Amino acid sequence: MRVAVLADVHANLPALEAVLDDVDACGADRIVLLGDIAGGPLPAETLDRLAALGDRAVWVHGNGERELVDAFDGKPGPGPIGADAADCAALLEQRHRDLLAGRPLTVTLGVDGLGPVLFCHATPRRDDEFVLVDSPIARWNAVLDGVATELVVCGHTHMPFDRLADRRRVVNPGSVGMNYGPAGAYWALLGDGAVQLRRTAYDAAAAAARIVAGRHPRAAWWAEHYVTNPYSDADALTAFAEFTKD
Repeated sequence: MRVAVLADVHANLPALEAVLDDVDACGADRIVLLGDIAGGPLPAETLDRLAALGDRAVWVHGNGERELVDAFDGKPGPGPIGADAADCAALLEQRHRDLLAGRPLTVTLGVDGLGPVLFCHATPRRDDEFVLVDSPIARWNAVLDGVATELVVCGHTHMPFDRLADRRRVVNPGSVGMNYGPAGAYWALLGDGAVQLRRTAYDAAAAAARIVAGRHPRAAWWAEHYVTNPYSDADALTAFAEFTKD
C-alpha cells in the first residue's frame, strides 16, 4: 500500500485540488488527512471535496477539528482562535460538522516497506502540542513515550522535515494550504520502503482570487498572509519556540 499524507489544508481549496491531482498521478492507494483541514477561507467546499474521497481517505483530528465542532455547537473557544473558528463554522452545515466530529487522535496503518506507521496531527498524546525539527531529543522522547512504531508522521507546524529522534523516525509532510517557507503545497508519499517529501506548485494569484471571492469575512487578509506572501520557516520556528517548552 502506498499512502499520501496531507496535513494542514486549512480550507485552501485550490492548493488541495492541485495536490489531489498529483496524488492521483502517483497512484496512492490511501490518503491520510492529518487534521486542521477546514479552518480557513473555503471550509465547506474543502470538506465536500474530501468527503467525495470516501473510504480512500483516512482522517485523524487536529485542534482545528475540535475547535470548529465546538464553534458550530455554539461553544467557541476564547480569544482570536475561537473567533476564527466561529467565522469558519458559520460557513458550514450540519453534515460538515458531523464529518469532523469523532475523528481519532491517532491512526496506525501498515505501509509497504515501512511497516506500521503511526499518524497524528501534532503529537500522539495531544492535538495541539508543538514539536519542531530542532526540538531536543528529550522533548521528542517525552511526546513519543509509549509509541511502539518506528515511524511517526505528524503535522501541525506547517514545515516539512524527516529526522531521527532517538531510535524513531519522525516525518512532517508540511502544510498543503498554509505553508511556511517557499511557495507551494506540501505533502508526503509513503510506500515501497521510502518516504518522499513532496511540493506541488499551484497558481497563487489565481488561488488568492478564488479565496477572496468566497464568503469568509477575512478572506482578503488570509489570501495575502498565507497564499501570496506566506511567512518564512525561520519566522515560524522563532514564533513556535516558546510553545515547545514543557
